[in-house]
Amino acid sequence: MDYNIIDAHSHLWLRQDTVVNGLPIYTMTNGRSMFLGEERQMLPPFMTDGRNTAEVFISNMDYAQVSAAVVTQEFIDGFQNDYLRDVARRYPERFFVCGMCEYRKPGFADQARQLIDSGFAAIAIPGHRLQTPEGRVELDSDEMMRMFHYMEDHGTILSIVIQEGDTQIGEMENIISECPRLCIALGHFGMVTCKGWQEQIKLARHDNVRIESGGITWLFNDEFYPFPGAIKAIREASDLVGMDRLMWGSDYPRTITAITYRMSYDFVVKSNELTSDEKRLFLGDNARRFYGFKNLIELPYIKNMSE
Repeated sequence: MDYNIIDAHSHLWLRQDTVVNGLPIYTMTNGRSMFLGEERQMLPPFMTDGRNTAEVFISNMDYAQVSAAVVTQEFIDGFQNDYLRDVARRYPERFFVCGMCEYRKPGFADQARQLIDSGFAAIAIPGHRLQTPEGRVELDSDEMMRMFHYMEDHGTILSIVIQEGDTQIGEMENIISECPRLCIALGHFGMVTCKGWQEQIKLARHDNVRIESGGITWLFNDEFYPFPGAIKAIREASDLVGMDRLMWGSDYPRTITAITYRMSYDFVVKSNELTSDEKRLFLGDNARRFYGFKNLIELPYIKNMSE
């Protein structure tokens, strides 16, 4: 390949130990976690200690020839701000990390301000998990808007996943209208296998919005590799907003319980439905410009023992 590959959606954690919607999530053994009351294979079984570290990820990235990655956050993994701050310090040319606040309680705007002032260049919001006993926290609430204005003024990127369909589209439009300089990366490719996914993609018709495909392979897991439905969806999204608004993301490490890390992108490389220029934009160039990656590492292809 004559271009650098950048993963626009990944996760890291040292240990899962949290509660979401009143149900526990915690690390077990052999890569498994208790997940909302059900034992699940959260990591590959050889990651026996449940530690999803930067060093293991870099090993996967090097073998798969992925130059850099964006590490976002999700409530189901617990708050990883301290760990990710350290990761960014140790591996500044490999990782762009996002901070996360407790949006389900008042006071998160001050938390975001502290994270930004401490060096975080992006803030992550799991917008599909904002339900509280009092109701759902709206994305365009007064406190949210105060936070977004501060982010806009400081050049901080918003990494966000929203509910499937068009439930939160109006709220997103309000944010974009009021904060037109706030750079937004919308994840999970609009939950592409759910009705109304195109409405999320259309948000990228705004100049400050990009769509990243974190999780697209698990969304099309029923058809499996080489994911022809995912390729069709990428093509449709490109027709709606242009390939320059779309970015590849893996949702590492959850996806590598079913496929290898390289498989999470090489179905795009091997597709005959996309041009070489479209692949270059989608797999790295768009993310490089959006997140400001510099000094990207060149990684050689290493044969495996099946070749």
